[in-house]
Amino acid sequence: MSDFKIQPIPPLTPEEAVRYVAIIDKAVENFRGQADELENAIGMLMIGRIYGWRVLVIVHNKRTIKKYETILDINIREMFPPEGPLAHKSLGYKIASKLSNFWKAVSGDIKIDNRREIGSE
Repeated sequence: MSDFKIQPIPPLTPEEAVRYVAIIDKAVENFRGQADELENAIGMLMIGRIYGWRVLVIVHNKRTIKKYETILDINIREMFPPEGPLAHKSLGYKIASKLSNFWKAVSGDIKIDNRREIGSE
């Protein structure tokens, strides 16, 4: 039996939807640089609410997170829950959350193969 509880993806409230669109619009208006960086930052915003910030720190390195936070003008720990409703699908997070020191996995001190893989339930 898995330690993770399956949760449906909650729909955004109208207020949350307005907030997300405002973040994206502001980022697009202010962005200067490579288009794929903007696109990736927006992707992180969209999946962060579903997977949570702990999955994001497993998937991305600290520098990438900081770059995307700067593009979006957000802080992922304030914007997203630690675990979103689909955090259990992240193979890297499943492994890291069972370790005695989650942050050693985040920092790379403990290697996790396929840390970026999203699997099934």
